[in-house]
Amino acid sequence: MKVSIIPEKCIACGLCQTYSNQFDYYDNGIVKFSNSDKLEQNLSDNQANLLAVKSCPTKALRIDS
Repeated sequence: MKVSIIPEKCIACGLCQTYSNQFDYYDNGIVKFSNSDKLEQNLSDNQANLLAVKSCPTKALRIDS
């Protein structure tokens, strides 16, 4: 699945990294992919990644078609 990050919506709550190791944070707490600074990435559609995206309270993570 293709996941996009919308950094301006991120409030650095930490839920995405709690659920999936595919996410990490910059020093200011804003979400990023753990292995890239890009804003879009293809991730496997496993339960951890889906939960991380769906749990974001501000919708800073989005699944793209």
